[in-house]
Amino acid sequence: MTHTRFAFIKANWHADIVDQALQGFLSLIPADQVDVFDVPGAFELPLMAQDLAKTGNYAAIACAALVVDGGIYRHDFVAQAVVDGLMRAGMDTGVPVLSVSLTPHHFQETDHHVAIYREHFVQKGREAAQAALLITKTRAKAAELA
Repeated sequence: MTHTRFAFIKANWHADIVDQALQGFLSLIPADQVDVFDVPGAFELPLMAQDLAKTGNYAAIACAALVVDGGIYRHDFVAQAVVDGLMRAGMDTGVPVLSVSLTPHHFQETDHHVAIYREHFVQKGREAAQAALLITKTRAKAAELA
């Protein structure tokens, strides 16, 4: 079965920035083909992605979060756990799970940095949509050849 639905999961931490990834995603994939889910933070993304992938309703799932360096090394552990978890969710379910999870080492909550990262997340959202569309097309072609 070829799916035409996509899921987009976004962390609520730094929502003013992270939500821009959804805007980029929706610039290439129509909103009526995308189900949007909010989770508290980045750490909750993998479980939600796995739950959604197991439904069999989605061709691909994109996950967006901003994990900032708050001056302690916790952000490194969180970022690594999130990316590993997203990869595992995709591998375990067979549904592509795409990461728009960024971990800048020099983020400051100034108007300048917020503006830079808001635009960066729009671009990363577009890139996730491109990846979702391409992997869906490629997997459909591979299934035809099998």
